[in-house]
Amino acid sequence: MSESIIDRIQPPLNHLPPQFNPWVLRSIQFVLPWWLRYRCGISKVETHNVENLARLYRQFQQRQIRLLLAFRHPSTNDPFSMAHLLWNAVPKAAKREKIALKSPVHCHFMYDRGIALWAGKMTGNLFSRLGGTSIQRGKLDREGLKCARNLLVDGRFPLALAPEGGVNDHSELMSPLEPGLAQLAFWCLDDLYKANREEQVAIVPIGIRYSFVQPPWEKVDALLTTLENDLNLAPISVPANTPPEMIRYRQLLRIGQALLGLMEAFYVQFYDITFPELPEVEDVNQAFSQRLHRLLEAALNVSESYFKITPKGTFLDRCRRLEQAGWERIYRSDIDTLSPVECGLGNWIAEEASLRMGHMRIVERVCAVTGKYVREKQTAERFAETLLILWKVINWIKTGIVGDRPDLGAQAAALTVGEPLWVNERWSQYKKSRRNAVSELTQDLQTALQELMDS
Repeated sequence: MSESIIDRIQPPLNHLPPQFNPWVLRSIQFVLPWWLRYRCGISKVETHNVENLARLYRQFQQRQIRLLLAFRHPSTNDPFSMAHLLWNAVPKAAKREKIALKSPVHCHFMYDRGIALWAGKMTGNLFSRLGGTSIQRGKLDREGLKCARNLLVDGRFPLALAPEGGVNDHSELMSPLEPGLAQLAFWCLDDLYKANREEQVAIVPIGIRYSFVQPPWEKVDALLTTLENDLNLAPISVPANTPPEMIRYRQLLRIGQALLGLMEAFYVQFYDITFPELPEVEDVNQAFSQRLHRLLEAALNVSESYFKITPKGTFLDRCRRLEQAGWERIYRSDIDTLSPVECGLGNWIAEEASLRMGHMRIVERVCAVTGKYVREKQTAERFAETLLILWKVINWIKTGIVGDRPDLGAQAAALTVGEPLWVNERWSQYKKSRRNAVSELTQDLQTALQELMDS
């Protein structure tokens, strides 16, 4: 994953529409088992309640319903886990339950337009031929929304998307859901009614969770040492007979505090940031969380002041607007009309915008960190997830790229299909108050996904 500094203006970011190709799908289906095991490190995929999804697919294929698949998004491996669910588990469950399904069992899907930037043009082409449609999250992407709306109403397959809006790197901690999925569902229902169609609209929550086949404590310890070395921290000194989990926790907390201290000093020295005093608290984790929140606020302010953006919304909301502001300076719709001198000046602006977006990238990568996630439950999974977040930030600061994450061991993925939320039942509420209906549906979906995550 490369996100190095961009020092040249680029052509505009056009919408990437779906151009489904069944031969591409078959090729990727053939490669998927190998990719899951050797590229994602997932040696086992467990699926639960898949029969319900098979029945819903049957109803979809019989044009009785339109279907939205709302999946949790803890990892960049989620699309491949979802592919296993649809391409393998659903057909097997359908065969077992004698549910007749037409092949292929597949889905259209929405993805962030930025993926085709850091993953490469080939990835964008592949996603398009698999039936995906791009969306720019930091602005009102009318073309992307129109395409998604059309797919939901008339697409050959159901539409899948992650309502969290992005990866949060936590299998057991969910980010607040964005309202876009609920709004799409109501738009679909509106379009169906206007066309005098009788299909129902269903949202199916799908939980995704990862665990290690064997707790990789030796690799966790090695990564802890690597991060300590990156920060010039001496080996930790602890009393004899201290339990290993306590030693690891102290190492993790010390790494976080050291990185936090370096970043605070960086912003004070080079950006004239004055950090407000924080109330004294006895809980070291609460103090860390308060300092982290204060640092992220400062980092966003550095970017927002440059782009002249008023702070509004959650950290992730602000990150999306900053990303879009940077893209507008880099990916220029007027690039073909510029003189050589104007191109040169544009290059200056592009490079500076790219640099200023770096502050936002730090926030984007760590805003889900709570300060208590590991303390509450000191499992290998929680240690690993938090360590990998720190590793991504540190490696990106050191090298300018994230790169492939360290291999901590084989994982198992567990996908659980929840009960559908029927949107038609909420139509009268939507006609009375669109905002309240969208908000309530989003909250109900959040609750459903939370229950799947906790089960």
